Amino acid sequence: QVQLVESGGGLVQAGGSLRLSCAASGRPFSRSNMAWFRQAPGKEREFVAAITWWSGASPRYADSMKGRFTISRDNAKSTAYLQMNNLKPEDTAVYHCAADSRNLRLGVLISDYEYWGQGTQVTVSS
Repeated sequence: QVQLVESGGGLVQAGGSLRLSCAASGRPFSRSNMAWFRQAPGKEREFVAAITWWSGASPRYADSMKGRFTISRDNAKSTAYLQMNNLKPEDTAVYHCAADSRNLRLGVLISDYEYWGQGTQVTVSS
């Protein structure tokens, strides 16, 4: 059993930056792949980024976010992060972190991940 709690969301002007955090507890965080998804008003939840539990592998990003967003993790602190730069109004959404303790590959589907946080709101104004 894994519990995830996101933080770091808020209101930011277009072009600004935010760093989201996801604190994990329960099953060893160091053996779970981690991901971020987002859900904008009136839209389905979409994949943002994912990172493996082992070092050396390349993180995976949605094409529209690569270059602006960076996923990272600190296994000693059981925390994953999403650094978001050059934010745009279309980035406005509830951002959720997710954990996958079953698979080696980095999934991009909601069904690939077992555990989910409640989400943190990110609002970008123009």
